[in-house]
Amino acid sequence: MSKQDDPDDKPLTLWEMLQSVLAAAIGVQSGKKRSRDFRRGKPSHFIILGLLFTLLFVLVIYAVVKLVLHFAGV
Repeated sequence: MSKQDDPDDKPLTLWEMLQSVLAAAIGVQSGKKRSRDFRRGKPSHFIILGLLFTLLFVLVIYAVVKLVLHFAGV
């Protein structure tokens, strides 16, 4: 098996990175996956996904609060 065929050397897929960002956001990332992320992932990808997740989370919370206030008649 050549070095390029080793699954430990393949870059993370978008799905794997999303799972890692979501797991890290709620604090349940396993040590095994965290070490995999450091070995195979690019920091810039995690930073961008983390920022996008945070923005989406804030917008969803904002929308829920506006909806609740609307139905409360405030």
